[in-house]
Amino acid sequence: MMRAKVVVFPIRGRNWCFSRSIDPSIPAPQSSNIPSTFKELYRKIFSANSQKSSDYDSKIELAIDFASNKMNTAWSKLEKAPQGTLKNRIHGLGLKLLSRVKPSEIFFKSIPKDINKVEIVYPSSLNPRLVRRRLRHIAFRGSAIHKKYLYSSAILLPLTSVFMVLPLPNIPFFWILFRTYSHWRASQGSEKLLQLVSDASCQSVDLAKNQEGSTQDSDKESDKSTSPPWVFEPSEELQKLVHDKDANEGLNERAISKICQKFYLNSTDVVKYRNSM
Repeated sequence: MMRAKVVVFPIRGRNWCFSRSIDPSIPAPQSSNIPSTFKELYRKIFSANSQKSSDYDSKIELAIDFASNKMNTAWSKLEKAPQGTLKNRIHGLGLKLLSRVKPSEIFFKSIPKDINKVEIVYPSSLNPRLVRRRLRHIAFRGSAIHKKYLYSSAILLPLTSVFMVLPLPNIPFFWILFRTYSHWRASQGSEKLLQLVSDASCQSVDLAKNQEGSTQDSDKESDKSTSPPWVFEPSEELQKLVHDKDANEGLNERAISKICQKFYLNSTDVVKYRNSM
């Protein structure tokens, strides 16, 4: 069973932070099925064993993952370019563009498509129903928004490809290609999150579990089969940390730093939530 831990807390006024906790000591799973060359990609897509119509979705995902790996490799080369070179300037431009990406998009992209349970960590003073309702709201809204921008970005790809004839790097094309991929992943992540926190058949199970003192073995087996795809984890420590805030500016840098260190969050993404309107 694959799980994702999501940390939720108010950060400034009505702004809430939603971020996935990723422990750096746990190695990320590496997929060995993604080809490294165009020749391998062609062979996997057009092989005789993958001509079924049911394999079309997996072929599309394979091609997208291949393109994503190529973009990551190219980005790494730009990052290592000497100071003052054209590649270094392109990298700086890319950082400025990436800084404008909304934190909710980064959050949705971090939700794997193959998870089947989500652990929700939140300040102990909050009502778990409110927390889940807020998660459902941003997931539903994110699914609609990123689908819309996915189609818009895909339409722009052929238009930006005409700049390939120029002797300079086609920055517009690669940026639109990245945005297309990013919106596609965010759309997948938001839909998966919405599915997990909107399971109507299990809505009353999480509330009943807090009220039951003891049950028979048969009842326990029944609870396992109908257990909700979410787990509430109220945190007293997170509750103490979110109180360290200013009236107008929300959580201060010290509180954000402590929260990020404790729950393995990206501080840059968390600050974006505080500064967003």
